[in-house]
Amino acid sequence: MGLRRALFGGAPDAGPGVIRVAGSPEVTVRLKRSSRARRLSLRISRLDGQVTLTLPTHVPRREAEAFVHEKADWIRGHLADLPGELRPMPGDLIPFEGQMCEVVAVARRGVAQVGGRIEVPSSGVEATPARLGAFLKVAARERLVAASERHAAAIGREIGKVTLRDTRSRWGSCTHEGNLMYSWRLVMAPPDVLDYVAAHEVSHMVHMDHSDAFWRQCADLFPDHKAQRRWLRQKGGALHRYRFRD
Repeated sequence: MGLRRALFGGAPDAGPGVIRVAGSPEVTVRLKRSSRARRLSLRISRLDGQVTLTLPTHVPRREAEAFVHEKADWIRGHLADLPGELRPMPGDLIPFEGQMCEVVAVARRGVAQVGGRIEVPSSGVEATPARLGAFLKVAARERLVAASERHAAAIGREIGKVTLRDTRSRWGSCTHEGNLMYSWRLVMAPPDVLDYVAAHEVSHMVHMDHSDAFWRQCADLFPDHKAQRRWLRQKGGALHRYRFRD
Protein backbone atom coordinates (compact mmCIF):
# COMPACT_ATOMS: atom_id res chain seq x y z
CA MET A 1 0.00 0.00 0.00
CA GLY A 2 2.79 2.44 0.89
CA LEU A 3 2.32 5.64 2.80
CA ARG A 4 -0.97 7.44 2.34
CA ARG A 5 -0.64 11.11 2.74
CA ALA A 6 -2.82 13.39 4.82
CA LEU A 7 -2.58 16.82 3.24
CA PHE A 8 -3.33 19.79 5.48
CA GLY A 9 -2.04 23.28 4.74
CA GLY A 10 -0.69 25.95 7.04
CA ALA A 11 1.88 26.17 9.79
CA PRO A 12 1.01 24.34 13.00
CA ASP A 13 1.69 27.26 15.28
CA ALA A 14 -0.92 29.28 13.35
CA GLY A 15 -3.41 26.45 12.95
CA PRO A 16 -3.64 22.89 11.53
CA GLY A 17 -0.48 21.72 9.82
CA VAL A 18 1.80 18.86 8.90
CA ILE A 19 5.34 17.67 9.43
CA ARG A 20 7.07 15.79 6.63
CA VAL A 21 10.19 13.66 6.92
CA ALA A 22 12.04 12.84 3.70
CA GLY A 23 12.85 9.21 3.05
CA SER A 24 11.44 6.10 1.42
CA PRO A 25 8.60 6.48 1.80
CA GLU A 26 8.20 10.07 2.95
CA VAL A 27 6.50 10.36 6.32
CA THR A 28 3.64 12.84 6.51
CA VAL A 29 2.19 13.58 9.95
CA ARG A 30 -0.80 15.76 10.75
CA LEU A 31 -0.45 17.97 13.81
CA LYS A 32 -3.33 18.28 16.22
CA ARG A 33 -3.02 20.60 19.21
CA SER A 34 -5.15 19.89 22.25
CA SER A 35 -5.53 21.72 25.54
CA ARG A 36 -6.27 18.35 27.16
CA ALA A 37 -3.13 16.64 25.91
CA ARG A 38 -0.39 16.13 28.51
CA ARG A 39 2.24 14.61 26.22
CA LEU A 40 3.06 13.95 22.58
CA SER A 41 0.98 11.07 21.21
CA LEU A 42 1.11 9.39 17.78
CA ARG A 43 -1.87 7.65 16.22
CA ILE A 44 -2.02 5.76 12.91
CA SER A 45 -5.49 5.19 11.50
CA ARG A 46 -6.12 1.65 10.27
CA LEU A 47 -8.84 3.06 8.01
CA ASP A 48 -6.75 5.28 5.76
CA GLY A 49 -3.19 5.24 7.12
CA GLN A 50 -3.36 8.85 8.29
CA VAL A 51 -0.73 9.64 10.93
CA THR A 52 -1.68 12.17 13.60
CA LEU A 53 0.51 13.69 16.30
CA THR A 54 -1.48 15.13 19.18
CA LEU A 55 0.45 17.58 21.30
CA PRO A 56 -0.23 20.05 24.14
CA THR A 57 -0.88 23.61 23.02
CA HIS A 58 2.31 24.92 24.64
CA VAL A 59 4.71 22.51 22.91
CA PRO A 60 6.70 24.32 20.18
CA ARG A 61 6.82 23.02 16.63
CA ARG A 62 10.55 22.25 16.81
CA GLU A 63 9.90 19.75 19.62
CA ALA A 64 7.16 18.10 17.57
CA GLU A 65 9.47 17.90 14.55
CA ALA A 66 12.23 16.28 16.61
CA PHE A 67 9.74 13.73 17.95
CA VAL A 68 8.46 12.85 14.47
CA HIS A 69 12.01 12.47 13.09
CA GLU A 70 12.87 10.18 15.99
CA LYS A 71 9.77 8.04 15.34
CA ALA A 72 9.95 8.06 11.53
CA ASP A 73 11.16 4.46 11.16
CA TRP A 74 8.56 3.29 13.69
CA ILE A 75 5.84 5.04 11.68
CA ARG A 76 7.04 3.50 8.40
CA GLY A 77 7.02 0.06 9.97
CA HIS A 78 3.45 0.36 11.18
CA LEU A 79 2.26 1.78 7.85
CA ALA A 80 3.88 -1.14 6.03
CA ASP A 81 1.88 -3.56 8.18
CA LEU A 82 -1.46 -2.02 7.19
CA PRO A 83 -3.46 -4.02 4.63
CA GLY A 84 -3.34 -2.68 1.09
CA GLU A 85 -6.38 -1.80 -0.97
CA LEU A 86 -8.01 -4.55 -3.01
CA ARG A 87 -10.22 -4.11 -6.05
CA PRO A 88 -11.93 -7.52 -5.96
CA MET A 89 -12.03 -9.54 -9.15
CA PRO A 90 -12.79 -13.21 -9.89
CA GLY A 91 -10.44 -15.39 -7.88
CA ASP A 92 -10.21 -12.94 -4.98
CA LEU A 93 -11.79 -13.36 -1.55
CA ILE A 94 -14.10 -10.80 0.04
CA PRO A 95 -15.88 -10.88 3.40
CA PHE A 96 -19.65 -11.32 3.39
CA GLU A 97 -21.52 -11.72 6.68
CA GLY A 98 -18.25 -12.50 8.42
CA GLN A 99 -17.15 -15.26 6.03
CA MET A 100 -14.44 -14.98 3.39
CA CYS A 101 -16.10 -15.85 0.07
CA GLU A 102 -14.36 -16.49 -3.24
CA VAL A 103 -15.52 -14.37 -6.16
CA VAL A 104 -16.26 -16.72 -9.06
CA ALA A 105 -17.20 -15.72 -12.62
CA VAL A 106 -19.94 -17.88 -14.16
CA ALA A 107 -22.48 -17.63 -16.97
CA ARG A 108 -25.24 -15.85 -15.11
CA ARG A 109 -26.99 -12.50 -14.76
CA GLY A 110 -26.40 -10.49 -11.65
CA VAL A 111 -24.49 -11.35 -8.48
CA ALA A 112 -25.52 -13.98 -5.96
CA GLN A 113 -24.11 -15.82 -2.97
CA VAL A 114 -24.01 -19.53 -3.71
CA GLY A 115 -22.73 -21.58 -0.82
CA GLY A 116 -19.38 -20.24 0.27
CA ARG A 117 -18.76 -18.20 -2.85
CA ILE A 118 -20.13 -15.12 -4.58
CA GLU A 119 -20.91 -15.65 -8.24
CA VAL A 120 -20.58 -12.78 -10.70
CA PRO A 121 -21.31 -12.63 -14.46
CA SER A 122 -18.46 -13.85 -16.64
CA SER A 123 -19.41 -11.31 -19.31
CA GLY A 124 -18.08 -7.81 -18.80
CA VAL A 125 -15.79 -9.06 -16.05
CA GLU A 126 -14.16 -5.62 -15.75
CA ALA A 127 -17.39 -4.46 -14.07
CA THR A 128 -16.98 -7.01 -11.25
CA PRO A 129 -16.02 -4.52 -8.49
CA ALA A 130 -18.99 -2.27 -9.23
CA ARG A 131 -21.34 -5.26 -9.42
CA LEU A 132 -20.07 -6.55 -6.09
CA GLY A 133 -20.52 -3.14 -4.51
CA ALA A 134 -24.12 -2.95 -5.70
CA PHE A 135 -24.79 -6.47 -4.41
CA LEU A 136 -23.38 -5.64 -0.98
CA LYS A 137 -25.45 -2.46 -0.71
CA VAL A 138 -28.70 -4.27 -1.51
CA ALA A 139 -27.89 -7.01 1.01
CA ALA A 140 -26.91 -4.43 3.63
CA ARG A 141 -30.16 -2.51 3.23
CA GLU A 142 -32.27 -5.64 3.60
CA ARG A 143 -30.48 -6.73 6.77
CA LEU A 144 -30.14 -3.31 8.39
CA VAL A 145 -33.76 -2.32 7.79
CA ALA A 146 -34.99 -5.64 9.18
CA ALA A 147 -32.75 -5.40 12.26
CA SER A 148 -33.68 -1.75 12.86
CA GLU A 149 -37.41 -2.44 12.58
CA ARG A 150 -37.12 -5.40 14.94
CA HIS A 151 -35.26 -3.43 17.61
CA ALA A 152 -37.52 -0.42 17.22
CA ALA A 153 -40.64 -2.59 17.66
CA ALA A 154 -39.14 -3.92 20.91
CA ILE A 155 -39.17 -0.40 22.37
CA GLY A 156 -42.47 0.65 20.82
CA ARG A 157 -40.95 2.97 18.20
CA GLU A 158 -40.97 3.23 14.42
CA ILE A 159 -37.87 3.99 12.43
CA GLY A 160 -37.72 6.78 9.90
CA LYS A 161 -35.66 6.83 6.74
CA VAL A 162 -32.72 4.46 6.47
CA THR A 163 -29.72 5.79 4.52
CA LEU A 164 -26.63 3.83 3.57
CA ARG A 165 -23.26 5.53 3.16
CA ASP A 166 -19.62 4.56 2.91
CA THR A 167 -18.55 6.30 6.10
CA ARG A 168 -15.18 5.84 7.77
CA SER A 169 -15.66 7.85 10.96
CA ARG A 170 -18.74 6.00 12.22
CA TRP A 171 -20.74 2.85 11.59
CA GLY A 172 -24.13 4.47 12.09
CA SER A 173 -26.08 7.43 13.38
CA CYS A 174 -29.61 8.35 14.43
CA THR A 175 -31.47 11.67 14.26
CA HIS A 176 -34.14 13.02 16.58
CA GLU A 177 -36.70 12.11 13.90
CA GLY A 178 -35.67 8.46 13.99
CA ASN A 179 -33.83 8.57 10.67
CA LEU A 180 -30.97 6.10 10.62
CA MET A 181 -27.70 6.10 8.72
CA TYR A 182 -25.44 3.05 8.43
CA SER A 183 -22.25 2.07 6.67
CA TRP A 184 -23.22 -0.51 4.07
CA ARG A 185 -19.91 -2.26 4.76
CA LEU A 186 -21.51 -3.69 7.91
CA VAL A 187 -22.88 -6.49 5.73
CA MET A 188 -19.30 -7.68 5.36
CA ALA A 189 -19.02 -8.09 9.15
CA PRO A 190 -20.47 -11.01 11.13
CA PRO A 191 -24.29 -10.81 11.39
CA ASP A 192 -24.20 -10.24 15.16
CA VAL A 193 -21.96 -7.20 14.65
CA LEU A 194 -24.45 -5.71 12.17
CA ASP A 195 -27.28 -6.50 14.58
CA TYR A 196 -25.47 -4.81 17.45
CA VAL A 197 -24.91 -1.61 15.45
CA ALA A 198 -28.63 -1.54 14.59
CA ALA A 199 -29.52 -1.98 18.28
CA HIS A 200 -27.06 0.76 19.19
CA GLU A 201 -28.52 3.27 16.77
CA VAL A 202 -32.14 2.41 17.60
CA SER A 203 -31.28 2.95 21.28
CA HIS A 204 -30.50 6.55 20.34
CA MET A 205 -34.19 6.97 19.55
CA VAL A 206 -34.65 6.90 23.34
CA HIS A 207 -31.41 8.50 24.49
CA MET A 208 -29.55 10.86 22.13
CA ASP A 209 -26.28 10.50 24.01
CA HIS A 210 -23.98 7.84 25.43
CA SER A 211 -25.12 8.15 29.01
CA ASP A 212 -25.48 5.23 31.40
CA ALA A 213 -29.19 5.22 30.56
CA PHE A 214 -28.34 4.83 26.88
CA TRP A 215 -26.08 1.84 27.52
CA ARG A 216 -28.74 0.21 29.67
CA GLN A 217 -31.22 0.63 26.82
CA CYS A 218 -28.70 -0.79 24.37
CA ALA A 219 -28.11 -3.78 26.66
CA ASP A 220 -31.84 -4.41 26.81
CA LEU A 221 -31.92 -4.74 23.03
CA PHE A 222 -28.56 -6.47 22.64
CA PRO A 223 -27.22 -7.94 25.90
CA ASP A 224 -23.48 -8.47 26.33
CA HIS A 225 -22.30 -6.53 23.28
CA LYS A 226 -18.64 -6.29 24.32
CA ALA A 227 -17.51 -8.86 21.76
CA GLN A 228 -19.21 -7.02 18.89
CA ARG A 229 -17.75 -3.66 19.94
CA ARG A 230 -14.31 -5.25 20.22
CA TRP A 231 -14.68 -6.77 16.72
CA LEU A 232 -15.41 -3.34 15.27
CA ARG A 233 -12.42 -1.79 17.02
CA GLN A 234 -10.00 -4.51 16.04
CA LYS A 235 -11.24 -5.69 12.65
CA GLY A 236 -13.71 -3.14 11.36
CA GLY A 237 -11.06 -1.00 9.71
CA ALA A 238 -10.05 -3.87 7.41
CA LEU A 239 -13.46 -3.73 5.72
CA HIS A 240 -12.40 -0.46 4.12
CA ARG A 241 -9.54 -2.02 2.18
CA TYR A 242 -11.97 -3.32 -0.44
CA ARG A 243 -12.50 -0.88 -3.29
CA PHE A 244 -15.56 -1.25 -5.47
CA ARG A 245 -15.35 1.78 -7.68
CA ASP A 246 -12.67 4.01 -9.20
